[in-house]
Amino acid sequence: MTKADLRREALARRRALPEAEVAHHSAALWEQLHARFPVAQWQWLHLFLPIPQQHEPDTWLLIRQLWARQPHPQLAVPVVQPDGHTLRHFHLTPATTLIENRWGIPEPVGAAEVALPQLDAVLIPLLAFDEAGHRVGYGKGFYDRFLADCRPEALRIGVSLEPPVARIADAWAGDVPLHACLTPERVWWF
Repeated sequence: MTKADLRREALARRRALPEAEVAHHSAALWEQLHARFPVAQWQWLHLFLPIPQQHEPDTWLLIRQLWARQPHPQLAVPVVQPDGHTLRHFHLTPATTLIENRWGIPEPVGAAEVALPQLDAVLIPLLAFDEAGHRVGYGKGFYDRFLADCRPEALRIGVSLEPPVARIADAWAGDVPLHACLTPERVWWF
């Protein structure tokens, strides 16, 4: 299937999920993360803040878990820039003020900027992925540009509510592949 087909079908399935099911899947995702990755050893974890109306995995469950544990990594989140094509990344703390952008994504205000070389791991929102670690997002290319600027050893971990498809037909060389992908049932490694 092509990215456009996968995007359309995955969005429709996800939007049809009851909120309770999204919450259940989200909890299972974060259990997989804690069980399979050295989270406490990371200095910085980059993650996304969920868009509730898109039924994205609830990263707030993970954020609250991490803030309650010691030691825990510092957290960074993206902010879409006025050019509509790039991201900058800011420190998220319990005291961070958030406002929603035009897409309904909460973004920090007045937080310290985080340099990309600091990141040990990045949790990547996606709609679909394949068995080779290629991914389908919303189609704007934000994460491809961002991930290309991260250290090569920074873990690129997709977050998916569904298992992979066999192959994304129109994956191309500019796509930055995943190192791993979390699903509620297991972790896929590439």
